[in-house]
Amino acid sequence: MIPTHIAIIMDGNRRWAVEHKLPILEGHRRVSNQVLERLVEHGAKRGIRYMTFWAFSTENWSRAESEVSGIMGILAQSLKPFGKKMMEKGVKLLVIGDLSRIDEKLRKGIAEVVERTKNNSRITVTIALNYGGRDEIRRAVKKFGTEFENHLDTVGVPDPDFIIRTGGEQRLSGFLLWQSEYSELYFPSFLMPDFTPERLDEAIEEFQNRKRRFGK
Repeated sequence: MIPTHIAIIMDGNRRWAVEHKLPILEGHRRVSNQVLERLVEHGAKRGIRYMTFWAFSTENWSRAESEVSGIMGILAQSLKPFGKKMMEKGVKLLVIGDLSRIDEKLRKGIAEVVERTKNNSRITVTIALNYGGRDEIRRAVKKFGTEFENHLDTVGVPDPDFIIRTGGEQRLSGFLLWQSEYSELYFPSFLMPDFTPERLDEAIEEFQNRKRRFGK
């Protein structure tokens, strides 16, 4: 059985850069420019319907200003070509999180890509940007009505079957707190810039060997 939705906590970009004696931003740049597209393409070929990537958390603002501005610069530079490739590949792109803190020009660019790909159906790729699980719940509560789940960022996207966190850390750090109730968890030791399609195959095989009980 192939998981319907795989969510990935992209950890280890900075450690990868240090290990390869490169500037810190090169780990982020490698993931943005090389890793993501290959994983999305391979996931779609394997029949995965949804993939979610946690790109920037609400806590990441506390990092050095040079790193934060560098990450935002990489996002701005890669958004248009990445969006074009996703459009060509039939990928529907969504972005979740509190975007109010993101530069207005980047927000507009994100909105344009989301709008342009909204009718694609091959696979839905969600980028979590300035996202935190507690923050999402707080924002949903502010809009609270009779149906709490309809106010979450991920409305319309099924809960992840499988959550992968690269880098060896064994915690979710607030990622998809509400949605991860029955997600299978996988904590490989390799760093995100080293996440290849072959390793995605290994992760899928690990998922297929799990027996899911959903609390029963």
